[in-house]
Amino acid sequence: MRQKTAIILGATGLTGSILLNKLIADEQYEKIKVFSRNHVKIKHPKIEEYLIDLFELENFCDLFTADEVFCCIGSTKKKTPDEDTYRMVDFGIPATAAKLSRKNRIPTFQVISAMGASAGSRIFYNRVKGEMEGAVLEQQITNTYILQPSLIGGDREESRPFEFLWKKIMNVGDHLLVGKLKKYRSIDPETIADAMIYLANNEYESGRIENDEIKTIAQKYRT
Repeated sequence: MRQKTAIILGATGLTGSILLNKLIADEQYEKIKVFSRNHVKIKHPKIEEYLIDLFELENFCDLFTADEVFCCIGSTKKKTPDEDTYRMVDFGIPATAAKLSRKNRIPTFQVISAMGASAGSRIFYNRVKGEMEGAVLEQQITNTYILQPSLIGGDREESRPFEFLWKKIMNVGDHLLVGKLKKYRSIDPETIADAMIYLANNEYESGRIENDEIKTIAQKYRT
């Protein structure tokens, strides 16, 4: 079995760090390239780190080679209150990564978006995510997967009081969301990571994948 090389963008974040650990443990991968502003907390022979300004990702085209790209980049209004900077993060970095993937003939590209993403949305956050999705799909990469999770659970390093409160509410209310509302239930970052690994290593129709489908795919990876 030929071992693969993966690229992770956002490996220092909640979902990205979990994904990194899973890829390290996965025998299908011999190298994980991490492009980031900061060092990841784990050290391992599989990891190849590139500390760069992600806003200048296009300058590192020669290094951006792999079998798969996992884009786990994302910010929040509190963390990035300036809308122009926010757009550079949530739109600019994934869009540039998709362009480099196409240029370097990387066949699989995955990106974490959000439920409700729409280029026509009046909500800035949803609109930026929707525009990002469109930019990624324009590259027509063979295997393109856009994951649209609901609220992501888990403990983050930075303080997000509103998100913390909302998570507490969702922990109580998730069981009330049934039928067509089931897809709005919160999701664990490990579930997203599991789904991404499954998608990278199995045949699956490209396109947008909503919250409940992410959970179904993750279960396939675990069985």
